[in-house]
Amino acid sequence: MLQIGNVTAPNKVVLAPMAGVCNPAFRLIAKEFGCGLVCAEMVSDKAILHGNHRTMEMLFVDEREKPLSLQIFGGDTETLVEAAKYVDEHTNADIIDINMGCPVPKITKCDAGARWLLDPGKIEQMVSTVSKAVSKPVTVKMRIGWDDEHVYAVQNAKAVENGGGAAVAVHGRTRVQMYTGQANWDIIKEVKSSVSIPVIGNGDVFTPEDAKRMLDHTGVDGVMIGRAALGNPWMLYRTIQYLTNGELPPEPSPQEKIRIAILHLDRLTALKGESVAVKEMRKHLAWYLKGLHGGARIKDAIMEQTKRDAMVELLNDFVQSLEDRAATVQ
Repeated sequence: MLQIGNVTAPNKVVLAPMAGVCNPAFRLIAKEFGCGLVCAEMVSDKAILHGNHRTMEMLFVDEREKPLSLQIFGGDTETLVEAAKYVDEHTNADIIDINMGCPVPKITKCDAGARWLLDPGKIEQMVSTVSKAVSKPVTVKMRIGWDDEHVYAVQNAKAVENGGGAAVAVHGRTRVQMYTGQANWDIIKEVKSSVSIPVIGNGDVFTPEDAKRMLDHTGVDGVMIGRAALGNPWMLYRTIQYLTNGELPPEPSPQEKIRIAILHLDRLTALKGESVAVKEMRKHLAWYLKGLHGGARIKDAIMEQTKRDAMVELLNDFVQSLEDRAATVQ
């Protein structure tokens, strides 16, 4: 179990809030695969306050996804507070998360995302102001630092705790590293031993065994899985089983992978309409097909599809070709 304020997640596995990925269609699949806590993709505080139509749609939470954490970002305490109040009063999210990890220049140049990491005092003041303004637990997702010269992970985590934050998720890379190099689990361990609020570790968890190693090495309360779950919600299920009872379920069959990919496509279609869903699904299918024999070959054909039925037909034909090949080999 993972306890964040008054919210109880049934296990220690958390889906990271990945931009352009973690909409209700994918989050619900993650939840059905057993994920303890799912996090929605980050939403701009200013866009919430402007009532931007697309942003309002991003605040939708399906009851079946709960418990769910909804992430907001911004560089200004005043607008973050107002956006948090809106999320608190007008959505059925369980947790309000503040992004202090996004390394992308268009976010950091607005003093948002990883930019906060340079000033622990500012973090404490902001978290304190937001926490007092809302009834839902407030958490922070951050990186260990801005660059190698500015690794303030422990100070920043303490600032979150002192400000009344209910938990902190720590990605073991600096902003400068982006997604390259190695995640530093030793610093995550330092953070865990320095604060009494729950700490969720993130970075370089690609297998269920990695998740167990991170828990053992750092002592964190939860493990956040991001890129390893792309096109692979089985990673979430297999990790939960491995952490819970030491069993490692088998990898999914190609048929099972394509079945879930089509379910994902259909949920995305219901959410966003066929045209947008098919376009968005192209990148997801590249992930679902990864590692499957001949997957690269049909990827090119998938990138040209504009209709749901044509895309599904391609996928079904691909599965049939794999079954025919297997029968021939036997």
